[in-house]
Amino acid sequence: MDSPHAGSGRPLSPHLQIYRPMLSMMMSIVHRITGAALYFGTILIVIWLVSAAAGPSAFATVQAVYGSIPGQIILFGYTWALIHHALGGVRHLIWDVGHGFGPERELLYKVCLVGSIVLTVLIWIVGYALKGAAG
Repeated sequence: MDSPHAGSGRPLSPHLQIYRPMLSMMMSIVHRITGAALYFGTILIVIWLVSAAAGPSAFATVQAVYGSIPGQIILFGYTWALIHHALGGVRHLIWDVGHGFGPERELLYKVCLVGSIVLTVLIWIVGYALKGAAG
């Protein structure tokens, strides 16, 4: 039996062609994407730790790969994903205790987005400053 809306040209359920993209929707999608990215980024940490345990030659190889321009870009992206996902988790914690559902909801999204960018850049600036001071 056909749906009463079959053939009417209307979708059977709402989807992205119906909903106007909103900050909350985009942040939810990005939160899921960063969560998935963290799985792959964790593999990078495991490779780094295993190479350190395997000896100086293996560690030097991994350091060279991670120190290359593509490696640095990937690590920068991993840093941002980690910070963004963590701030999203704090936002969810605030919601879990019953706060942040009023007009401040949009502010929480913006703080998460801007905060993740600012904190990532600061972490990398400090990292390079410490690397320069040590070497």
